[in-house]
Amino acid sequence: MPRRMLALAGCLLIPISLAGQSAAHPDFTGVWTNYADPAAPRGGGPGRGGGPPLPMTEEGQKKVAAYRALIGTSGETPGGFCLGTGMPGSMLGSGGYPMEIVQRPEQINITYEAHNEVRRVYLGDRIVPAADRVPGRNGNSSAHWEGDTLVVETRGFNGFTRLDTVGHPHSEALHLTQTFTRVDRGHIAYTVTVDDPKTYTKPWTNERTFRLMTTPLLEYSCEENNKGLWEGRIKGWTPPWSKPQP
Repeated sequence: MPRRMLALAGCLLIPISLAGQSAAHPDFTGVWTNYADPAAPRGGGPGRGGGPPLPMTEEGQKKVAAYRALIGTSGETPGGFCLGTGMPGSMLGSGGYPMEIVQRPEQINITYEAHNEVRRVYLGDRIVPAADRVPGRNGNSSAHWEGDTLVVETRGFNGFTRLDTVGHPHSEALHLTQTFTRVDRGHIAYTVTVDDPKTYTKPWTNERTFRLMTTPLLEYSCEENNKGLWEGRIKGWTPPWSKPQP
């Protein structure tokens, strides 16, 4: 393909739907990464990059110890079994993989390259009633606008995931409050506040900056060439609800 055509193809991946969206709200459509960008402000928060330790309850500390003991034996996180990271780990760049946001007035779809997971965020009349929500790894997300900032509330977790690839735990009582602010054409300021009284003694917040990419998501096939699992180095995964067999 001629270089000019390649350049044009890359440009087309930058959100062209800006003109089609209501002028009242910014459009987050595009492929985004939270890899470090020298031109972007660096995020942070408790438990990250030498920051203060997370304010854990006794139950939370026990979960951390149990997880580390398991990983120390097998050497593999749940990702080794091709299990998705869950929230908010997927938003924080699980393994450094990007995500694609497709925005409509009533619904925002976020596709994570890792594990090909799709997260749906509903607004207005599309918000799922609490009685109809099914607990899951990514929870149930609804959103509203506060000026130019999108605020996403996520509840309804099954408690089977970790907050990140480090292994910080959570319970089914987890409540996430996330904000998305388009600070300029190429960057989104993102915050996530974790509120889980069973696991943490008080809410805490992590900040990230997402950078717009000009390349599409790539195919992700976790099962293909997963030699660690095939050759037995990754031990069998036991569902959290299962009891050890005598």
